[in-house]
Amino acid sequence: MNNTFIYKRATLADFREAIDEYGWVIFEKAINQKLISEIISGLETAYNLRREIQILNGIDLNMEGTLHHLLEKDNFSLELLSKLYCHREIRDFLGGNYILNGINGVINSKKDKTYTQTIHRDARTFSSESKWMIQMIIVLDDFTLFNGATHFLSGSHKLDIKPDEKHFRAFAKQAIAKKGSIILFDSNIWHAGGVNFTRKLRRALTLGFTKPYIKQQFDYPRFLGYQFGETLNNDLRQIIGYNARVPASLQEYYQPIPHRLYKSDQG
Repeated sequence: MNNTFIYKRATLADFREAIDEYGWVIFEKAINQKLISEIISGLETAYNLRREIQILNGIDLNMEGTLHHLLEKDNFSLELLSKLYCHREIRDFLGGNYILNGINGVINSKKDKTYTQTIHRDARTFSSESKWMIQMIIVLDDFTLFNGATHFLSGSHKLDIKPDEKHFRAFAKQAIAKKGSIILFDSNIWHAGGVNFTRKLRRALTLGFTKPYIKQQFDYPRFLGYQFGETLNNDLRQIIGYNARVPASLQEYYQPIPHRLYKSDQG
């Protein structure tokens, strides 16, 4: 089985065939090493902040190494999103405009045991016909057999029932990928983070993209600020969700088409 395509050389037909048959695709050499280094350099501070809140609120169990909602004004996130990695594939899969559902991170170390290592899928509602969500993993360290590369059960995006542990471990394949690769996968697929048996960290970002009418995990436009959104280009405004906001007053609701918070091209 070959799940791997060279980024920008595979055709959309290749992508459609692979994502339909297997449920996941690897794009090699997708992100330059300079940006990867910038992302890695910002993860420790970001993790410490989030870990402190996890512990303070008593939800730290099985959360080691997880970082949620990394979209901020002064870190790597805006540059990353502005590159529109795999834009044509995501747009093709979702059938048009899309928005960011979440941008998170995982720092997988030898001692950590997290919820991401259980068999799960990222879509809570199963739909084999309607495609409304797609996931992206950005590989920050080489994914290997020994450092916790994600396990995917190919074809399981077409199955509503969770596979049992024995079947999953017998037939799931690990996503072996080089640093700078991108893994795109159908949010319906059953997968699990691997166990890191090495002394080195295995780091990655995990992003979700949905059709615009799906509620975001985090209100990024409100968090960043509505005025800040006016400084962004059209592509970033679209991805971050500024074109799919929900009115909070009648004054905001009754607006001419150009000024409506939820734009007419959002589906």
